[in-house]
Amino acid sequence: MTDERLTQDQLTQLVAEVDQLARRHEAEIDRQQVQQILQELNLPPELLDEALIQLRRRQALAVQQRRNRWIGIGVGVAIVGAIAASTVFIVNRQRAIATVSVSQSCMTSNPQTCEPISDFNRQEIVYRVTLQDTPVGQKLSLQCDWINPNGQIVHQNRYQTNTIDREVWSTYCRHTLGSTATMGDWQVRMKLGDRALDQKSFTVK
Repeated sequence: MTDERLTQDQLTQLVAEVDQLARRHEAEIDRQQVQQILQELNLPPELLDEALIQLRRRQALAVQQRRNRWIGIGVGVAIVGAIAASTVFIVNRQRAIATVSVSQSCMTSNPQTCEPISDFNRQEIVYRVTLQDTPVGQKLSLQCDWINPNGQIVHQNRYQTNTIDREVWSTYCRHTLGSTATMGDWQVRMKLGDRALDQKSFTVK
């Protein structure tokens, strides 16, 4: 053994470790002592091995249960965190959607420009809408209801926009009037979810 010099702190730690090992050895009972104790208690010593096996199984089971409990706690925390993050995302999305409004809309025959037409003669009609305060990085699910003079919804457009990359966003929906279209004053309404964003009137002749 090489000559190793110890600091005072190392010596204190070494003495404490030796003391702990000595106490552990004193607390341990060898097999012969256990058998003697069993005989004194009028218990069969031949069951010692089986009892040791059962004891180790219970100890291993207790360790596994504690491990499973910690795993369960970890999974629970992860689930709660995921739910919280999802809730925050949904709330933020709802708030962002709630601010969307319409800055301009028109009835036209060209989806690229807003050249207003008020009277239509059984042709394709384009309802062009410019939205403002749109949520950048998200998509909007929009709906257009085409309502005839009798108040009936005769056609619906349901669609999702592309990913929005600016706060002012133009979109449109269209409907082709057939030969059986009722003449008179029509309406078209754009909705975002359950909220009506805009409504326009036009005349079919």
